[in-house]
Amino acid sequence: MSAVSIHPAVDHGFPPTAAGFSGGTLTCKCASKPVKVAIKAQTAHNHVCGCTKCWKPKGALFAQIAVVPKEAVSVIENGDKLHVIDSSATIQRHACKECGVHMYGRIENTKHAFYGLDFVHTELSAEKGWAAPGFAAFVSSIIESGADPKNMDAVRARLRELKLEPYDCLSPPLMDALATQTAKLNGVLAA
Repeated sequence: MSAVSIHPAVDHGFPPTAAGFSGGTLTCKCASKPVKVAIKAQTAHNHVCGCTKCWKPKGALFAQIAVVPKEAVSVIENGDKLHVIDSSATIQRHACKECGVHMYGRIENTKHAFYGLDFVHTELSAEKGWAAPGFAAFVSSIIESGADPKNMDAVRARLRELKLEPYDCLSPPLMDALATQTAKLNGVLAA
């Protein structure tokens, strides 16, 4: 294995997706009165993300993020500790005011292709069986967070070693979904 560290939840491999898995509880990093968020569904499109907006554990080059229907997400403890990081961002990231961990991100724009999906960090759950990560998104963006540009070939090689195909955007099916929604909004495709 390569010496390049991607994220603690994937660096040593990761368990496969469990059949019939139906969710769990995400817990922030606070030692007392942690925020807890119940996820009552299996996630989809789990991936590692190099963007500068997603929460990353200390020392990680990438975040690990997945989506789930927003109806499956509910704050069950200490929700008063949550605040939106950047209200002008497409994804409204709800983070703990004390430890800084992003508990979920929601798209409020009803015209966005991903409206109705919440973004969650499954590594915040003690339960096993979440959808395994399947790709790496916004890989070049780790440079904006301080990663050495000279190390990018090694980073991409490590991602491929982990079977996480690196993209400098989202995966092709997700990019297709975004383009389809734009085409529908612009009248190029039937709604």
